[in-house]
Amino acid sequence: MKQIVVAITGASGSVYGLRLVEELLRAECRVTLLLTRAGLEVLRYETGLEWEGSVSERRELMRDYFEGNSRLEHYAEDDLFAPAASGSSAPDAVVVVPCSMGTAGRIAAGISDNLIERVADVALKERRDLILVPRETPLNQINLENLLKLSRAGAHILPAMPAFYGKPETIEDLIDFVVGKTLDSLGVPHKLFRRWGEEGP
Repeated sequence: MKQIVVAITGASGSVYGLRLVEELLRAECRVTLLLTRAGLEVLRYETGLEWEGSVSERRELMRDYFEGNSRLEHYAEDDLFAPAASGSSAPDAVVVVPCSMGTAGRIAAGISDNLIERVADVALKERRDLILVPRETPLNQINLENLLKLSRAGAHILPAMPAFYGKPETIEDLIDFVVGKTLDSLGVPHKLFRRWGEEGP
């Protein structure tokens, strides 16, 4: 059973993270869901979800949202004693989705001031998959240099760029394409979008 950390930061697009967690749990992965304070605020603004309170209260709210799934874990942003913060307990993969440019910059600089940054650092040093899904446009030179530095260090840079050859009809179709590409990078089977060359339904 794969152990995946999904981190939601303060960039727009928290729905990508939610949808990814949903699909990973459906695939019977164990998921640790982390959020920055800015990530919680953007989540509330974009989805209306109020995941406030203590860590245990937030964990229960998250599990309720994902139909009571006990394979979902959650830790506070400043909990550097969480299992995933240690190389001896590194997850199989870490996905930061959406990934703010601030988070990308701090990871690129080797800064580990919070749990998300530390878990990303652990993924790189332990040669585990680190997938960053930036959702920002346009990108300045500093952003591009940080993403290139991360790519050279072993991270997968997977921008939230949906394709249109499948003739998406809903916002959910656009979300599913990006989430599906993320699942491809994780090696998790899915049927979220029609691949190029496949016949339509």
